[in-house]
Amino acid sequence: MSLTLTRRRTAAVLTAALLVPLAACSGDDTGKGADGSPASGSASAAPRANLTVLAAASLTDVFKTAGAAYEKAHPGTKLTFSFAGSQELVAQVSQGSPADVLVTADTKSMDKVRADTGTPAIIAKNRLVIVTGEGNPFEVDDLRDLADTKLKVVLAAPEVPAGKYSEQILDEQGITVKPVSQEPNVRAVLSKVELGEADAGLVYKTDAESAKDKVDAVEIPDDRNAIAQYPAATVEGSKNAEAAAAFVAWLSSPEGQKILQDAGFQKP
Repeated sequence: MSLTLTRRRTAAVLTAALLVPLAACSGDDTGKGADGSPASGSASAAPRANLTVLAAASLTDVFKTAGAAYEKAHPGTKLTFSFAGSQELVAQVSQGSPADVLVTADTKSMDKVRADTGTPAIIAKNRLVIVTGEGNPFEVDDLRDLADTKLKVVLAAPEVPAGKYSEQILDEQGITVKPVSQEPNVRAVLSKVELGEADAGLVYKTDAESAKDKVDAVEIPDDRNAIAQYPAATVEGSKNAEAAAAFVAWLSSPEGQKILQDAGFQKP
């Protein structure tokens, strides 16, 4: 055998030996290992979903916190929230608007779209308080004070869960209130009081807590109050059904519950 041929064969063997480890590592760039399976820790192995969550307006602040925590714990998942009155959210689901998860501030609203959602789970409870301007300048300390016609009171509209609860507790106490306006969601009620456009209103305890530097909250005794329940459910037809179900389940997990309860929501 010639010296030239021997050198060529030796070079070929060395080249092949070098290519073996390179092929084994090629999964790092493609997301697959040498056998074609997902490489451990690769981007393709991480769950990926863009979820649209329709949520009651009273969940605005806490869901922003919860969303950030969820995305951090689930790399590749992105949550987009749309906050509004429950009646508006239900209308969107009924009309087929793209969404993955629905969370309302009462069970009656969720019941209206039973055919369009999965089985709901109660993730939290809430209760009403009287909200006034900072320092409570009109010295409101009881529901009956809201009947004073000199007081500018604002309530959520009757079709809104917060409005229904407000109507319920006022009717049960035989109190007649003539609001200067009825708002499309509970956050709009809070805003009116914050801006001084109203003297008092009825909102959820968590709403008042979110603006505690601008408003005062007057507690309503449990025996004269209403308890709001928040059901969460997946939306039928979601293109991300598995990821949507995972988020709904997480809201009832210890981590999800801690975030909700730290914000003032009650245990479900």
